[in-house]
Amino acid sequence: MTPRVGTSGWSYPSGKGTWKEIFYPRGTRDELAYYADHFDTVEVNSSFYRIQSPQTALSWARRTPPGFLFSVKLFQKFTHPEMYLKKTGLDPWDLGQKEIDEFRAMLDPLAAADKIGVLLAQFPSSFHDDPAAREYVDWLLQAFRDYPMAVEFRHASWGDAAADVDALLARHDAGLVLIDEPRFAASIRLDPALVTGAAVSRPVYMRLHGRNAANWWAHEKSEDRYDYLYSKEELTPFVKAAQDAAQGGRKVFVYLNNHFSAKAAANAAIIKADLGQDVPGEYPDAMVDRYPALAGIVRVAGLPLLRKPS
Repeated sequence: MTPRVGTSGWSYPSGKGTWKEIFYPRGTRDELAYYADHFDTVEVNSSFYRIQSPQTALSWARRTPPGFLFSVKLFQKFTHPEMYLKKTGLDPWDLGQKEIDEFRAMLDPLAAADKIGVLLAQFPSSFHDDPAAREYVDWLLQAFRDYPMAVEFRHASWGDAAADVDALLARHDAGLVLIDEPRFAASIRLDPALVTGAAVSRPVYMRLHGRNAANWWAHEKSEDRYDYLYSKEELTPFVKAAQDAAQGGRKVFVYLNNHFSAKAAANAAIIKADLGQDVPGEYPDAMVDRYPALAGIVRVAGLPLLRKPS
């Protein structure tokens, strides 16, 4: 299996960390289509904030080539009840078939086009391991049993019980997400081998959020916490984990969420190159000027690819 590498989201149109005129050249009319010229998968973040319409999902499917895969983050009501309550004032635990059916309806056009990668259930650091939490995770995985699933935990309690938690997910053929983020006392810690060495029927899902510890909790704008560029050396363990899992026949998805100023796209291109994959599409010279590590890896618009000497 060839690992899929992409970014968490593709549309960052405003703010200090915009992708415009960095990854997207001036005048780009269809950012998703442009993105799909460069990567073969993306993680959908907009579905976390609002269940998108089937028409929107159909548009995504039509604007991307055959074989392109969307991994879709579950709606916040399923995973972040406190955030949902603060935003809407509605009871976040009033969950039932209605929300499940609405989310499934959004997925239907992607499923019909064979463009669903994995559904991501991303829980916050405030979600701790206890019997009630495990029961809820079990219910959620059962509710979306018709789709490949991966679950991201952030609190250390889930890592402390990693073997038992992984066994719970294994009953649903769900993946345990391997994340990289700033390390705090309460941060989850997982042995990568637990993630990459599981049954071939379970997806391997990695999310790299950056390591900007200084701005993780204290920041002016939420985008500031993702202002971090991985070095090639920092990416190497994740490249090896992806290679090991793929050689074992696993479906592997790697998403970069350090999205500030298209740093995620830069790091994703580097990972693809390190995996021995083609790095398709052309990149604006502004992108390579900003991220010199891309030189010799990506094609600059209007110029031949000059590879770095090995």
